[in-house]
This record gives sequence, structure tokens and C-alpha cells, in this order.
Amino acid sequence: MSAGALTDLATPSGWTWKPLWAVTPRVAEKGYGDLKPLSVYLEHGVVPRAEQTDNHNSLGADLDGYLRVLPGDVVFNKLRTWQGGLGVSRDEGIVSPAYFVCRAAARAEPRFLHHLLRSAPYLAELTRRSKWMPPSQFDISWDALRTLPLLLPPHDLQRRIADFLDDQVALLDRAIHHRHTQADLLAERRSSSLEAIFGTSQDSVLPLRRVVVKWIDYRGATPTKTSSGVPLVTAKNIRGGNVTFEASQEFIAIEDYGPWMRRGLPIRGDVLLTTEAPLGEVAQIDDTDIALAQRVILLRADQAFIHARWLYWYLRSPQGQSELWQRATGTTAQGIKAERLRELPIPIPSREEQLRLMRDAERAESAWQESVPLLNRSAALMGERRQALITAAVTGQFDVTTARSVA
Repeated sequence: MSAGALTDLATPSGWTWKPLWAVTPRVAEKGYGDLKPLSVYLEHGVVPRAEQTDNHNSLGADLDGYLRVLPGDVVFNKLRTWQGGLGVSRDEGIVSPAYFVCRAAARAEPRFLHHLLRSAPYLAELTRRSKWMPPSQFDISWDALRTLPLLLPPHDLQRRIADFLDDQVALLDRAIHHRHTQADLLAERRSSSLEAIFGTSQDSVLPLRRVVVKWIDYRGATPTKTSSGVPLVTAKNIRGGNVTFEASQEFIAIEDYGPWMRRGLPIRGDVLLTTEAPLGEVAQIDDTDIALAQRVILLRADQAFIHARWLYWYLRSPQGQSELWQRATGTTAQGIKAERLRELPIPIPSREEQLRLMRDAERAESAWQESVPLLNRSAALMGERRQALITAAVTGQFDVTTARSVA
């Protein structure tokens, strides 16, 4: 079965197809501004706004113009429906008039509709029916939504499927939440370890300008970008202590490389620091066949004072990052000016102590790097399992009364 095509869905015996408007017609009841505001979240469905702290959209001035929602109503965020921005409300309240509110008819179990509309084939169909709204949203009209064909079993079976999925999806959601919590705790542990390592009192501190023998800021107009040539490392390519081209990769022509890098070519071990958009990302050069863009500064450590790897780790440490951000300026995009960066204090322990602390930092980083991807992968697999379970149950691919629990 193609997960993205409703026409591929078989019709189990006793199941029927009905248009959405006949199963859960749209309602628009206004004049209830004293009720609590609700919002639709991709992960949580319909919940009171007061329970979430990450909703920064302002309420309208006239709440009486908002739409009343009753327990069991299906609410659609028309700009996010394609992503699962819909759900069944457990509360009475009001939502923005930009939402669609639908009230399930007697023949429909709202909780079943919640799972059905979040299944893989329905999310694909909702995306297909939506209109692209750059840069990252789709808008679905009521005319496109109202005719959506719903595959419905008898009402008692809808309830049994909803009961099963409510239980099993909640179990998977809790397990996914635990994985994310574990990853967050490991990140906190890594940060605490680095803070302890680099928080040791030092005998001396020197400004950054005193501990580097080369400082290159590649200013000027960037050469024309090409589809091949020398990889161009921009600020967005420096993440997590490394140079990565996973998100995007740009090139400059080979003939432009020399003139652009006339200030100096990188060598292995040089430290890169982003000065804006974003500020404070750090990497150490391994591959020297690269060109460096604006907002990326090359720092070459003076080996008489510090190891290059020490400079790399200190700039990544909580203390180094704090010093950077204390010197940042700007409102919309925080950045650091060269004169401020040159005075950044760099602790200088003995070379033996530098080596010892670097080894400790490497161990803390390695433990984090090894564990977090495994936890994230586990969470992703459980998310895939959840979607497969929902899709199979709401389309009649298995009998929920004989299904084994995921617990």
C-alpha cells in the first residue's frame, strides 16, 4: 500500500467512506470571549494556551470574535494541518477565527478521527490538498478540507480502535519523551564536565591577540559561487565543533581561490571561529583544501604559549562561550567586533596541564557524542513505530482486539 494515496486503501468489510463535512461539519460559534484560549500543537493536539510556554503568538483584541470549542470538537490549524496541526479538544474554550472548528456527528468517534487524520495516508492527502505558502507552510481551504473522504468503521469499532491507540500511543509518547530527556541530561552533564575542566584556576591569562601568530578575517565581496571547485566554509557550515556540509555546500571557482585567500591559506590545526550568524561556533581545520567566507576568522595558535587544541577547546567551553557573548553587540543578530575579540582573555596553564585538561575534555565529548545519536535514533524509531501503528489501526490492516501491546 502506498502510504500517501487514499485510493490505495482497501475498504474492510463493514467500513464506509464519508466526506468530512458529513461526519464532522464545520461550526463557527462566536461571542464566548470569557472562555479560556486554546491552541493546536503538532505534538500535543488541542491544549489550553496557558499550559504551553512556547506560544508567542499574541491573542486578538476582541476575544468575542474567537470560535467556541467544545470537548470532542476537531480543530484544524489550517496553516499546519498538513503536518498534523489538528486534534480533538478535551476542553471547552476558544480558538483563533483562523482555525477550523468541526463538531463530530453522532456516527463518529472524535478520538478515532484524531488518529485517522494523523495517519500517514491522510497527512499525505492533506498536504496534497493544501496550497504552498512560502517559506515553510501550506494553507488548506475549507472547500479542500470538507470533501476529504474519511474511511470509517462502525461506531463501536471506532471506539475500540481509539481506546487501543490512546493507550499505545501514550506509551510510545512517554518512551520518546524519556529518550529526549536522557539526551538533554547527557548534554547538561557534558556542559558541567567542560565547565569543571576549564573552571580550574589558572596561573596566567593573556588576551587572544597575544596567543596567536596569525589572525585572518576574510573580508570583502565573496567570489561568485559555482557548482564545483573549492568548498566554501561559511558560518553555517561550522557546527558542533566541526566543519560540516550536511546542511548546505557551496563552492568558489578554482581560479578565484588564490585571490580570495590572498590574506593566507589555512593549515592543519588552525582554529576557526564564527563571529556572527551564529556567534561562537568553533572548529579545527583538518582538510586544508577549503576557502573561508566572511564572518569566519582563522586563528593560528602561538605554540610558545598554547596548543592549538587547547585554544579550540577553551573557545568551545562554557567559560569561553560566556566571555564571547559578554562582548557581543547587536540586537537582531549578535556578533563580536574584532577589537573586542582581540582582548578575549585566554587562560594559559602549563603545557602539561593543557594536555591533561584536553584529554579530560575529549573524554567528556566522546561520551556525549557516542550516546546522544543512539538515543535520538531510538526516539526516531519509536516515532516510526507510532505512525505505523496508527496507520495500520485506523485503516483496518489488523484487528486491534488481537494486537499485542507495545508495553
